[in-house]
Amino acid sequence: MKIPEQRYRNPLAKMQPDTEAVKRNGWQQQHILVIAEDDGRLDALEREIIQRIGQRLYGEYRHG
Repeated sequence: MKIPEQRYRNPLAKMQPDTEAVKRNGWQQQHILVIAEDDGRLDALEREIIQRIGQRLYGEYRHG
């Protein structure tokens, strides 16, 4: 007999902030931009620019 797996529902999940809203507010209110290099909304040129800025400011990223 197979017993269905119970999924634990985290009661704190409702309290998680909407990360996109936090990023938007950070930009609009404090001029802080948070963006992932592989964000699907960016085209190839924009991804390259983000990568170059990150490397210039913070150095090469480390793998793993």
